[in-house]
Amino acid sequence: MSNSTNRATLIVDGILAALFFAVCVLYAFVGGWPDVVVVVLFSAALAIRRAAPGASLVVAWVAACAQMLMLRELQPADAAVFVVVYSTAAHGSKAVRWWGLGSAGAGAVIASAYLSVVMPLVNGVGIAPTTDAIGRITWSALLFGAAITGLVLAWTIGLLARTVRDSREQRRRAELDRREREHAEYRYVVEQERTRIARDMHDVVAHSLAVVIAQADGARFAARTRPEAAVDALETISGVARGALGDVRLLLGELRHREGESPQPALDDLDDLLEQVRGAGLDVRRTERGERVPLGAGHQIAVYRIVQEGLTNALRHGDTARPVDLALDWSPEGVAVQVENAVTDAAHPGTGDETGPGPRHGIPGMRERAELAGGTFAAESLEDGRFRITARIPAQAAS
Repeated sequence: MSNSTNRATLIVDGILAALFFAVCVLYAFVGGWPDVVVVVLFSAALAIRRAAPGASLVVAWVAACAQMLMLRELQPADAAVFVVVYSTAAHGSKAVRWWGLGSAGAGAVIASAYLSVVMPLVNGVGIAPTTDAIGRITWSALLFGAAITGLVLAWTIGLLARTVRDSREQRRRAELDRREREHAEYRYVVEQERTRIARDMHDVVAHSLAVVIAQADGARFAARTRPEAAVDALETISGVARGALGDVRLLLGELRHREGESPQPALDDLDDLLEQVRGAGLDVRRTERGERVPLGAGHQIAVYRIVQEGLTNALRHGDTARPVDLALDWSPEGVAVQVENAVTDAAHPGTGDETGPGPRHGIPGMRERAELAGGTFAAESLEDGRFRITARIPAQAAS
């Protein structure tokens, strides 16, 4: 229980204890100062019954013992005993609960003996309606039965109240856990979607810019000597840029609206991709072995993007004067994609695929795509100065 909760509990119980004292002290004034002392002790027990149930039980025992030692009769303040026993079960620890139940039994025995035996002997006249032995025993049994029933009933009600409160708390915590779990799942889905869109954005923009840069460099050198080649290059730049712009718009639309659709390339689009990079001056030699097996849309996207990124790396960081080998090896288990190209002395393809500052996305992006499709990915620098990427994408029925 927090400090603020403890403070509020003490304030509420203190006010109720003060009202209890104000009512009971009117009767206690008739009996004299001993009864006032008993009322004060019982009121103190009520004031701390929830904040400290164990201490409340001890104070109630002190008040009851003081009342019996001073040989006082029953008074309204004795009703506080039932509230204290209730509080031990409703708010106390396991040990305090059992002490409360034991106190109910012991208190019933002591109270019945005090009222049926001690008080008649001391005063000569007690609350027992008869003086013969059988009648006194019967009366003592009735007092014990009433006392034990009332005290155990108060303890049981407190235990039931505690059970209901704990059940509500468990349901509340379960609801909080459910909401936190749903929030965590939502954040995970959002993060995955952001990562996917960022990966698509990188693939589209990086490839298109690589083609545009290569064509622009070629057009710049050919503008004076071969104007017709420059015109062709500008047409290629226009087409690639226009296609990239359309893809970017679709991706941005997906960021704004979940129902938006991002570019979904397939294996049949590889021919257009190869035509673009060949137009940019890259000599791509494609080989395809084996019989194609059905691939799902996601797996086809993975194959296309890995080939696209591998060729983009070769165009940006490789030796474009030497050929690039693209191999697709089909088997009943899926397809193995391999892109191998020569690299320049200044290129470091194993560490990323971009130059300049900023995070590298190419190699990690290809690895993510392969792993999300259930496959594997590897990138390695060969001893003969070439760089190779290999991805294995498992077969999956097209959806």
